Amino acid sequence: MQLFFTPDLNPSLENFILSEEESKHAVRVLRMNAGDRLNLIDGRGGLYEAEIIDPHPKRTVLKILNVQENFQQPNYHLHIAVGPTKNIDRIEWFLEKATEIGIQEITPIICEHSERKDVKLDRLNKVIVSAMKQSLKAYLPKLNPALSFKQFLKDIPRDGVQKAIAHCVDSDKKYLNQVFEAGQHYIIMIGPEGDFSAEEIDLALMVGFQPVSLGEARLRTETAALAACLETSLFNR
Repeated sequence: MQLFFTPDLNPSLENFILSEEESKHAVRVLRMNAGDRLNLIDGRGGLYEAEIIDPHPKRTVLKILNVQENFQQPNYHLHIAVGPTKNIDRIEWFLEKATEIGIQEITPIICEHSERKDVKLDRLNKVIVSAMKQSLKAYLPKLNPALSFKQFLKDIPRDGVQKAIAHCVDSDKKYLNQVFEAGQHYIIMIGPEGDFSAEEIDLALMVGFQPVSLGEARLRTETAALAACLETSLFNR
């Protein structure tokens, strides 16, 4: 299945014009012609089947044939807040793999030990869109602007959310499936390369975050974030 990302599409439309980028991909790269069928996703759970009416390389016109809403809708909401790594390629890798596995929201958090203090969202969003299309998903994960650790704690909801923090300090910890219930809204915090500071850990615990372990090995930031994503996906099957 070849997917095209069309965020402006909605189920009420009978015809639709692809963006110049997607038109070029369909006509010039894939060499699609009038009468060929393709699939569209809107990033909000809509999966559309369409037929090419006019295969123009800048504005391909489509006829919408069928709409499937809530396609593969997840039964939980996972929000991972992660300290951006010094090498941004590692965060791109995490976003790609997490999107393939299943994640709904990501917030880069700037911590006391963070080596990277700024995050440019444009490139990261392109990675997410590409991974969504590659993995045949119809929901686009939300990438939030970077926030300071303290601001993130202020902004998160206090009720209706199950919260966990993964850190490297020796303490009593449980595994995610021991502190989370299936089918819920989760927030998991993953620290930067230098881990969370002692003050940050204390602040998180004070607002209801549970300390969790992701295993015996010491993991890189992006690996820990992906491990949390995978474990959450598994116990929600």
